[in-house]
Amino acid sequence: MSEQSQPEPLRPSRRGLLTGAIGGALGLAVGAGATAALTQPRGVTAPSGAPEPVAAAGGHQAGIHRPFTPQRFGALVIADVRAIESGWLGPLGERILELTSSLEAFDVLPDGPGDLTVTVGLGPDLVRGYGAGEFVLDELPLFRGDEAIDPAFVGGDLLLSAYSSDPTVLAAVLDDLLRLVPGADVRWRQFVFRGQGSGTKARNPLGFMDGIVVPKTAAELAESVWIPDGPVAGGTVAVVRRLRLDTSAFRALEVGDREAVIGRRLADGAPLSGGKPDDQVDLRAKTPEGEFLIPADAHARAAHPSFTGSSLMLRRSYSFENDGGTGADSGLVFMSFQNEQHTFTATQQRLDEVDALMAFTTPTASAVFLILPGFDAERPLGSTLGQAE
Repeated sequence: MSEQSQPEPLRPSRRGLLTGAIGGALGLAVGAGATAALTQPRGVTAPSGAPEPVAAAGGHQAGIHRPFTPQRFGALVIADVRAIESGWLGPLGERILELTSSLEAFDVLPDGPGDLTVTVGLGPDLVRGYGAGEFVLDELPLFRGDEAIDPAFVGGDLLLSAYSSDPTVLAAVLDDLLRLVPGADVRWRQFVFRGQGSGTKARNPLGFMDGIVVPKTAAELAESVWIPDGPVAGGTVAVVRRLRLDTSAFRALEVGDREAVIGRRLADGAPLSGGKPDDQVDLRAKTPEGEFLIPADAHARAAHPSFTGSSLMLRRSYSFENDGGTGADSGLVFMSFQNEQHTFTATQQRLDEVDALMAFTTPTASAVFLILPGFDAERPLGSTLGQAE
C-alpha cells in the first residue's frame, strides 16, 4: 500500500519533536485529522430520540464497559501536560460530573447531557510522576510500520475521550475540559464514528463485524480488564492505535478471499470453522483434504489468546475519515482495554509475524494510557495517586 502523507498535528509537542520516540499498537481505529476541527464526515447524522443518561460516577470510569453498546460518535484528544502536581485532576473530574449529570453546564450543553460520557487516561510519564504504587506503564515498543509514524502522533500525557449520540457536542465538551488542564499542549485530536451494533459488535471499515470476542460479564471484566489492586485498582490500561486501512485493495478481493484474511464470514461474522457469530473459533477444524478451515494467516487465528498466553482485551474501536470520502486517509481507531499491558503487546507482536490483515493496514498514531479508577463527589478523580499501598 502506498504511503499517504499524514496530517500535521494541531500543536506539536516540543518533547515529542525533540525525542522522536516511536511507540505502537495494532488496531483498527476511527478518527479525524489532527488539523481538522472535530466535525463529522459528510452524511453522518445523529440518531433521533432522547438517549438514556450514562452515570459518570462509579467504581470504573464510563466509556469503557458502559454504556454496553457504545455511542455512535466520539472524539479523542491526546495532549502533553506541563503540570508537575496532579491537583488538576480533581476539578477535571468535578466538571465531568457536571457535564454528564445535570443542566448546570448550559453554556456547553444547552440541551442537556444526553448519553455523554468522558474518559480520562494518563500517559507513562505522568503515571511515574504522579505515583501509582507498584503499577508500571511503559511506552509501547515498536511494532510493524511504526517507524514511519510522525513522532508527534506517538505517545502523550493525557487522553480525553468523549462519546455521545449527538456528534455536535463533542468538540465543545473537550474544549471545555481542556481549559482545566494546566499547560495542555494538544498533539492530535480525532472525530470518530461507528455503525449500528449491539454491545461492542459493529462493522468496521472493511465491512466485517468487529468486537465479537471480548469480556462481557462482571467476572470476565474483573479477570481481564480492571486492575485488581493498588492505588489504581479499578482502572485499566488503554491502547489507542489509529490505523489507515487500504479498503480499496481489500474490497477488490473476492468475498471468499476477504473472509480467508479475516477468518470469519462477511454476512454475520461467524467463524469459518462453523457455528454462530458468538461461538468459539475452532482452530483445529479442517476440510476433508486436511486444510485448516481458518487459514494459518487469518486474523482470527493470529489474534487468538491461545497463541500468546494472554487474557482477552475489551475492544471498543471506532471508524475515522480524514479524506472527504476518497479513502486516502480513513480506517479504524483501534482501542483496547486490558489490565496488563503485556496482553496487547504480545498480541500485536504475533499479528506482526503472521496476520494477513497487516498487509492492508498502516499505523499513523499510537499511544498507551492508564485509565484512572472511577470517581464520584466524595472520591475525586485521581485521588488515590501518590498514596502508599
